[in-house]
Amino acid sequence: MEPATIRPRSATGTTLDLEDSESLRNARDLYLNLIRDTLTGTLSEDSDVIPGINTSCSKGLARPAAHRIAAALRRAGIEVVLKRPYDPTKREGGLDWPARAESMIGIKRMDNIRFCIETAIREGVPGDLIETGVWRGGAVIYMRAVLKAYGDTTRRVFAADSFQGLPPAKPNQHPADAGDVHYREDALRIGVEQVRDNFRRYGLLDDQVRFLVGWFKDTLPKAPIDRLAVLRLDGDMYGSTMDAISALYPKLSPGGFCVVDDYLTHAACRQAISDYREANAITDTIVSIDTAGVFWRKQS
Repeated sequence: MEPATIRPRSATGTTLDLEDSESLRNARDLYLNLIRDTLTGTLSEDSDVIPGINTSCSKGLARPAAHRIAAALRRAGIEVVLKRPYDPTKREGGLDWPARAESMIGIKRMDNIRFCIETAIREGVPGDLIETGVWRGGAVIYMRAVLKAYGDTTRRVFAADSFQGLPPAKPNQHPADAGDVHYREDALRIGVEQVRDNFRRYGLLDDQVRFLVGWFKDTLPKAPIDRLAVLRLDGDMYGSTMDAISALYPKLSPGGFCVVDDYLTHAACRQAISDYREANAITDTIVSIDTAGVFWRKQS
């Protein structure tokens, strides 16, 4: 039986006076589903392949010659686009790379963000929200949208990124990163101003949104964060993942959520998580979200 009202608590424990009527629930669902589907390119069925943008989707267009030709044409105001059928199953699991959308994580991982935040609000888990590795900002924009939908004005959303792509691998320091070439991906170099503009276009850029600009090893240890309710890691590499979880996991509140975007697809990321959990005797059950992401809830 659903209660007539819910009064979720904010990060400070203050009761949020929200009347949870059926009409409010329907409006909230409509808003959050619309934001989710727009951020992931589901609504527009964004399925184009553009050389130099999402060419990992097409082996032929991933060739250096195709990149050079496409770049030259873009400078002349011409965009080369390969049209392909939209596959809702792939988009649900984040298995394709939309050319224009703000997120590539897909529907299931986006829904997981909502689940974690809603649970934290409902149960009064204290703390802010953060994603480490934001690309175009889709996941953190959705975090802010969920807070907006619930009228939570106390929690902050942190977007942490170098905003210049991934760092070159340091195999002497992190052997699991040997051979990693993410740093060559120009499409991953999204500047902070573009991410700010993406927040602004959704009407969600305000004082509750904070940007941590720089390499994780430099920004996260001194980040102005006391407690976290949701920690979302999307660093791909061993070094980036380890830098993020080492600095931030101790700030995750009991009952808070740790989400790892690349755990099932990136062996180096998975190794970093395994090493950190083992070193810190973390035994909380890891739950799969889809074929890439996982999460667990911090018990103590």
